[in-house]
Amino acid sequence: MKLVIVESPAKAKTIGKYLGPDYRVDASRGHIWDLPDKEMGVDFDHNYEPSLTARKPEQAETIERLKKAVANAEKVYLATDPDREGEAISYHLQCALNLDPNEKNRIMFNEISKKAVNQAIQNPDYINKGLVYAQQARRVLDRLVGYTLSPVLCKKITGKLSAGRVQSAALRIIVDREKEIQKFKPEEFWHVAAVLEKPKAKPQFTATLAEKDGKKIKIKNKEQCDAALEILKGNEYVVASVKKSQTLTRPQPPFTTSTMQQDAVNKLRMSSAAVMSVAQQLYEGIDIGDMGHVALVTYIRTDSVRVSTDAVFAARDHIEQKYGKQYLPEKPNFYATKKQAQDAHEAIRPINLELTPESIKDKVQRNQYLLYKLIYERFLASQAVPATYDSVSVGVNCGNYTLTATGKTLTFNGFLAIYGETKSKEKNDDEVENAVLPQLSVGDNLKLIKLNSEQRFTKPPARYTEASIIKAMEEKGIGRPSTYATIMQTLYKREYIKKDGKALVPSNLGVQVTEYLEQYFGEVVDIQFTAEMEDKLDAIEDNGEPWYKVVDSFYKPMLKEVDVAMQGQKISLQDEPSDVICDKCGSNMVIKTGKYGKYLACSNYPACSNIRSLKEKTPPKETDIVCDICGSKMLERQGKYGKYLSCSNYPQCKNTKPIVETVAKCPKCGKDVVKRISKRGVVFFGCTGYPTCDFVSWDIPTGEMCPDCGAHLIYKTSRGKKVIRCSNKDCNYDGGEVSES
Repeated sequence: MKLVIVESPAKAKTIGKYLGPDYRVDASRGHIWDLPDKEMGVDFDHNYEPSLTARKPEQAETIERLKKAVANAEKVYLATDPDREGEAISYHLQCALNLDPNEKNRIMFNEISKKAVNQAIQNPDYINKGLVYAQQARRVLDRLVGYTLSPVLCKKITGKLSAGRVQSAALRIIVDREKEIQKFKPEEFWHVAAVLEKPKAKPQFTATLAEKDGKKIKIKNKEQCDAALEILKGNEYVVASVKKSQTLTRPQPPFTTSTMQQDAVNKLRMSSAAVMSVAQQLYEGIDIGDMGHVALVTYIRTDSVRVSTDAVFAARDHIEQKYGKQYLPEKPNFYATKKQAQDAHEAIRPINLELTPESIKDKVQRNQYLLYKLIYERFLASQAVPATYDSVSVGVNCGNYTLTATGKTLTFNGFLAIYGETKSKEKNDDEVENAVLPQLSVGDNLKLIKLNSEQRFTKPPARYTEASIIKAMEEKGIGRPSTYATIMQTLYKREYIKKDGKALVPSNLGVQVTEYLEQYFGEVVDIQFTAEMEDKLDAIEDNGEPWYKVVDSFYKPMLKEVDVAMQGQKISLQDEPSDVICDKCGSNMVIKTGKYGKYLACSNYPACSNIRSLKEKTPPKETDIVCDICGSKMLERQGKYGKYLSCSNYPQCKNTKPIVETVAKCPKCGKDVVKRISKRGVVFFGCTGYPTCDFVSWDIPTGEMCPDCGAHLIYKTSRGKKVIRCSNKDCNYDGGEVSES
C-alpha cells in the first residue's frame, strides 16, 4: 500500500477516487507544526530559528496517526498545495514522520484531475528548501512584528490591539484615503447641454458644451453659465465635424487570485474571505450527484494569466461548437503576466469544460455555483473575439462655442456573449455615453429643442471597497494575493475599519493606531518599504540571501524604535458619536474604548453614569412575565441572535429565556411549531414536541401535508407574492397564492 498525504479531507477524497485501491490518501488537516500560541517562539541566539511544535492536541494526534500509516506503507508521497505554505507543510511532515530527506517524495499538481495526479505520482521530486525558507521567513517576521508592536499599542493606546507587517500598511492606505476625503474642498462648475434635432431625422440627441474659441472650457459659476446660455439661445447650430470609427473591446485574461476576488466582490457581493473559502472548495472537490467527489477548478492561489496549451484548445473547441466560428479568433489569445508575478501556476480555470455551471447548479451550494460560473465564463471568454462597436463623435458649432456628442453602438457582441462587463451606474459628467445619433454630415443645420444647465460640484475621491483595496494592494506590491482575505478579516476583527454599504471606513481607533505607528514606526506603515520587503522575501525562494539576514535587517532597527515609543506619552482615544439615546436621562450616548473593548456611555457623565453593551443599542423593555426563579419582572432584550428575556434582578438572578414565536401547528403531531435559531445563527422551524417529534423545516410550514406526495407544505415568496409550495423539491405541487386578508 502506498500512502499519499494531503492537507484536507475533501482533497483526500477527490484524489483517492483517482488513484484506486493500491493507494491510501490521508490528510494532515493543514499545518501539523506552528509557532507556540502565547510566546514569541523564536530563538534570537540561533539566527531566529523558530520553535515549531504541535500546539493543538489534534495536531499531535494527527502526527501519531500518520506515523502508524507510514509504518505500513511501502512508499510515501507528500501532495500538499503547490505553494510556499504547502511546501512548508510537506517539510514539517517529512521531519515529524522521519521520512528520508534524500528521497524524492514530493508531488505537485496544478489541478486535481486523474491525468494530473497520476502524472505527478510518476514524477516525484525533492522538497524545495527555497520555498520552505521563504515561508519560514515570512512567518517569523510577521510573528516578530506582531508580538513586538502589539504590546506597545496595548500599553500606549488601549488593550486588544494589534499591528502587522502588511496589515498596518493596508490600513494606512484606507486611512490616507479618508483624510483625502475630509480635506477635499468641492469646486463649483456648471454642466451645460443642448437637446438638438436634425429636421426630418430622428432621434433627438444631446450635445454637451465643450469648447470656447477652440479651447476647452469649464464653466465655473452662474455668471459664466448665463453668458454661455445667452449665446447658445441666439445662434444657429451647425455640424462642424463627424468622426466615425470602429472600436474594439478585448476580452480580459482568465482570473488570477486577485482579479477573482475583485470580480466576485463586485458581481456576487461576497466578501474576499468568502470568495477564498468557496474557491478552495471548488479546487479540493465537491460531491456532485452521480459523479461523486469532483474537483472543479485549478489551483486558486496564483498571480499568472498563463494557461496550458491543452486548456486553450479545449476552450476554442467549446466556443466554436456552442457559439459558432464567428466567435473564435484566428489564433489563440495570449496574455502577458505582470513582471513582478512569480508565474508559478496557471491562471484559475475550470478543469473540465464539459462540466458546465448549469449542469451542476442544482447539485452544489449557491455560492459554489455562482463562483464556478464566474471562473468558467471568464476563462471561456478570454479565448473569444473582441466585441465590436460603431463609434461616432460629432462636433456642433454655435457662435464661438463648440458642443460635442458621442454615440456608440454594439455591432457584434463577441466575448460579451459569454462574459458580460460590469456596468457603472453613474453617468459620465461630461458626455452622454452610447447615445443613438441620427445620420449627420458636416454643414447640417440643427434645431435647438431645449437647453439644460445644472450646477455641480467636484467630488472627493471614492472610499475604498474590498475590491478596490485588493486592487490597490496588488498594484502597490504589499502583501500577496493569497493573504488579502486574511488581511481584511483582521482589520474588521480589530475594528480598525467598518463597512458603510460597500465602502470601507476607518474607525477612530483605526485612524489613531495608524497615526501612532506613523509617528514611532514609520517603516511598518510605509508602503514603499513594505513592498520592497515583499520582494526580499520572494527572493529567498531563489536561494539567494539567507532568510535570517532578511529578518534581521527589519527586526533590529524596529527594536530601537520600540525603546523610543515606550518613553512616549500614552494616547487618549477619542469618543465616537452614536445615535443611541440614553434611557435614563435622554442624552446621546457615545462609544468609548476600554480595557475590554468598546461600550456605550452617556455623554452627560458625570451627571449620568449610564453605560451599556455596544451590542445592545436598544434599551431593555419591561414585560408582564414573571421570573420563575426569583419572582421579579422579566425584561425583553435584543441579543446577537434576536430577542430574549432576562431577569430584571440581574446580577443577583441570571435567569434568561428565549422568546418563542409560534408559526404553525406541526403537520406530524399537531403541537406548536416555533421559530428557532441555531448556535450558528441559522433560522429554522421546529416542533415543541422534540425529542418525541423530530419535525424540522427550513421554511415556514403551513401545518398541512402535500396531497400529491405527502411531504409538508411551506410558504414561499414568488414575484413578491406569498404562495404555498411543497417542501419536496421533486414535487411540482402548487397551492396557489395566499390571501393577505
